[in-house]
Amino acid sequence: MRNTEIGLYKLQKGEFKAFIPHPFPPKGGFEFDQNILQKNNEAIRLLGKLDGITKLLPDFDFFLLMYVRKDAASSSQIEGTRATMIDAIAADAKIDTKIPDDVDDILHYIKALHYGIKRMKKDDFPMVLRFVRELHKQLMQKARVSHFSDPGEFRKSQNWIGGTRPDNASFVPPPVPDMHQALSDLEKFIHADDSIPTIIKAGLIHAQFETIHPFLDGNGRTGRMLITFYLWKEGYLEKPVLFLSSFFKKHQKLYYEKLLGYHNGNVGDWIDFFLDGVVEIANEAIGTVEKITVLREKDMLKIQTLGKRASESAALVLPKLYTQPIVTARVIQKWTGFTRAGAQTVIDRFIKMKILSPKDKGKKYGQSYIYKSYVDIFTPDG
Repeated sequence: MRNTEIGLYKLQKGEFKAFIPHPFPPKGGFEFDQNILQKNNEAIRLLGKLDGITKLLPDFDFFLLMYVRKDAASSSQIEGTRATMIDAIAADAKIDTKIPDDVDDILHYIKALHYGIKRMKKDDFPMVLRFVRELHKQLMQKARVSHFSDPGEFRKSQNWIGGTRPDNASFVPPPVPDMHQALSDLEKFIHADDSIPTIIKAGLIHAQFETIHPFLDGNGRTGRMLITFYLWKEGYLEKPVLFLSSFFKKHQKLYYEKLLGYHNGNVGDWIDFFLDGVVEIANEAIGTVEKITVLREKDMLKIQTLGKRASESAALVLPKLYTQPIVTARVIQKWTGFTRAGAQTVIDRFIKMKILSPKDKGKKYGQSYIYKSYVDIFTPDG
């Protein structure tokens, strides 16, 4: 694909160059080579397969919650957060006191994603700049670093990426007046009835949003959410189950390189990388659903080998582990109404059946327990 100039660097008053986007989309449109179009077709096929297979899950909402947590952790880690998905699960259940402070970043991202899912379900709510600001507000309000971010508001001053000042930054987004014009163009592009394939368009929307960088902080996380919400809005996903942050985290250096290349006109290279992500993550999600189905059947069979009363108790707990796979005796008590001794008996049985295992080996008091085989399906790299 030929290079497509999407903007120019222009010298500003403070002796630095900022990127000024051209009207978007470019007048000549975009041309994609056969390789990219074939990859796009493969992505469409896999998204259809993923949609079909997730319908077979008896409790889809549990699967979605785990995927939201996974994306939240990966997207936050791209921005420097060290906390993990497991930290987020433990924090969510309020069962661990030794949780890193920056797990707050992940919890705010989860909150923003849930907000977006709920908001998008309203048919009368189109995907507009107001929605983007609302997402950002949920992401940043009362967050760890929100005092720098002006939650829910587009920036009123110049920002930059990398470096200590605009004149030594790796990229300087458009000044405020140009930013507003570029956002207006992007909003029209999102709603335009054009011939650009939908998945490719999702990639263009993300890259253009990151180029504009309209917030003081939280641009990457907000922009990555837009991918899922756009594909869902366009009907390419019946449920919001495709989250690309783990792919971008895995190839973080390349992700930044390809976005920088996009600013410089290498649109095809960015889209090629983006489609690789859609294909890889869709395949991975399909595999995840299959693994969950096998694990679920295996563990249900284990429970059925218990005596009537014991299996009834276990059957109350196992389904809840799919949404909250880290528990304590107190959590089991809350779920079931059992005494503390009764809850511990269920835990002990689950340990014996290799469903649960102690989360912190060697801890004598206040032990929590993890459904590790289930969590490992979502976090194969630990």
